[in-house]
Amino acid sequence: MKKALPMSLLAFTISVGGAAARELKPDIINAASITSIGIEKSAPADPDPAVVRLQVLLDRAGASPGVIDGLSGENVNKAVAGFEAMNKLPVDGRVDPDVASRLEDNAPVVESYVVSAEDAKGLVDRIPEDYGEKAKMQSLGYTSVAEKLSERFHMGIDLVNALNPASQFAPGDTVWVVNPGVARQGKVKRIEADRKAGQVLAYAEDGALLVVYPATIGSQDNPAPSGKHKVKGVAKMPVYRYDPKLNFKQGNNDRVLTIPKGPNGPVGTVWIDLTEPTYGIHGTPEPKLIDKVGSHGCVRLTNWDAEELAEMVKPGVLVDFVNRSAAAAK
Repeated sequence: MKKALPMSLLAFTISVGGAAARELKPDIINAASITSIGIEKSAPADPDPAVVRLQVLLDRAGASPGVIDGLSGENVNKAVAGFEAMNKLPVDGRVDPDVASRLEDNAPVVESYVVSAEDAKGLVDRIPEDYGEKAKMQSLGYTSVAEKLSERFHMGIDLVNALNPASQFAPGDTVWVVNPGVARQGKVKRIEADRKAGQVLAYAEDGALLVVYPATIGSQDNPAPSGKHKVKGVAKMPVYRYDPKLNFKQGNNDRVLTIPKGPNGPVGTVWIDLTEPTYGIHGTPEPKLIDKVGSHGCVRLTNWDAEELAEMVKPGVLVDFVNRSAAAAK
């Protein structure tokens, strides 16, 4: 077993030498050096081009940082540690020269994209907070083209807007987006849901670590299950059945409701059903909150990470809920 990244180290955040944040321009991000990134006790409040580049490269490598937003933090630290574990390197969460050289590739991090007419379809005016109001809607789609693009390219909406400050995101407009690469492929044999680290780790049949995702795994009031369970099935774009007697109470809703499908639904775009009744691994309408706030007991990933994982699992895949301090290769 590789040496686990201690929680004391995870409490630090990756930053870029304490320097003031640079302007978020495509050419600056594409030319940024990730070797300047170190671990500090505090992080800049503004997005940094080098962190954007690091997040994209980690995403391409299967070590998801969650939302690509240019902000350093624990999800970035854990992604670096996950990449080290995947590559059988000493796990310390630091972007040393060996890590940087293995991450770097020649593909641009930021590229241009032409907004299509299809991108402007299926939008909704707003997403109400109340489940009773949600249940009255036809779908829980994206509220803007910018939001749709942010999820497609794994970006925070603030980063999308920062890269395109004057864009209306109308069909035909050319905008800047990051390129997170193609989805990882493979067959997952076993999944670890690490409650303590806030991570999901998926392993191949030969024991190799395929992917690592930041995750919200239950909460103090609604803890995740313990022990070993199995994948029962996968539902894409699922409707959500709200039952206050089985799950939790939302607002004043005290009856069973059927919440329509959509990326802004309570479980996002994918539900990976587990043999433990009412529990699953699923997406979220709030990707920036992954491992920041608790869930109602399930395992919550960004929509894109949940979609990627769903393509690599089949019924019978083991899901083991554990309490480790960080990613560790076995």
